[in-house]
Amino acid sequence: MSTPLRLGTRGSALALAQSGHVAAAITAATGRAVELVEVVTAGDRSSAPVQRLGVGVFVSALRDALTAGTIDLAVHSYKDLPTAGANGLVVAAVPPRQDPRDALVATGGRTLAELPPGAVVGTGALRRIAQLHALGLQLEVTPIRGNIDTRLGRVLGPDADLDAVVLARAGLARIERTDVITETLDPMLMLPAPAQGALAVECRADDSDLVELLSALDHAPSRAAVTAERALLATLEAGCSAPVAAYAELAEGENGDEIYLRGAVISPDGSRDLRLSRTGTPADAAEIGKALAAELLELGADSILGHEGSTGPGTQQFGSTE
Repeated sequence: MSTPLRLGTRGSALALAQSGHVAAAITAATGRAVELVEVVTAGDRSSAPVQRLGVGVFVSALRDALTAGTIDLAVHSYKDLPTAGANGLVVAAVPPRQDPRDALVATGGRTLAELPPGAVVGTGALRRIAQLHALGLQLEVTPIRGNIDTRLGRVLGPDADLDAVVLARAGLARIERTDVITETLDPMLMLPAPAQGALAVECRADDSDLVELLSALDHAPSRAAVTAERALLATLEAGCSAPVAAYAELAEGENGDEIYLRGAVISPDGSRDLRLSRTGTPADAAEIGKALAAELLELGADSILGHEGSTGPGTQQFGSTE
């Protein structure tokens, strides 16, 4: 027990911050020391648009290191994980989820409604691009990549060339930059990505001692919400070019806790926007997600997904923790 656990992480400021939080939580809950081990992924080495890089671009190198035994556990932004599980690995803990909403950072402290027609807004996620178009605000939306500081520099830096960017609020919170947010976007305007704001702590399934140790970090409400959202995504078989959004909230109902799940499928140009919701118990989280996906498919979501090139089971859109 005196040997530190080796926690694999990407080397970005955000990845190191969230891995550091998990490491501290492990030590606080169990007394076990943890050391961070940086792992470079294909996504970190490429400047290509995320949707062109393939499924699991920010995940596979960490999983390879886990399987090879060079690290003991890995921390992922849960929304980066393919919906298909990895053989021999298990998500042993889902820590308490950060605020999953999206955030606007705009020049002049402006909100989304205050941006003039023609304002240029940058984001790396097709889901956000589609929803911005669907709002009909006549904004010019452009895809961008890079870490959080790079994206913020496009708005706030000396060489700023954008009027605003849209990022995950959770990422800004984890690197203590919420001060730059000019508006936290209501999910009615911008529904988050499935599992946005949640972390997945993964280890080898046969390491029973570590699986048990990590269970101390697991937050049942966060796991239930993420399970519902990802079940919807998996059932839709959404590819990287098919913007899918989902947001599950847990609230106290008449007969105990309930999940309220909202899901959406939006065409990239915003011209087709299907949105539905469904409720149920946390124990039925996966079934709620599957049922809501089935309803979306009945309304024609398959035509949006098929037109945009669904790539089959286990695929997913990725925003890479921004």
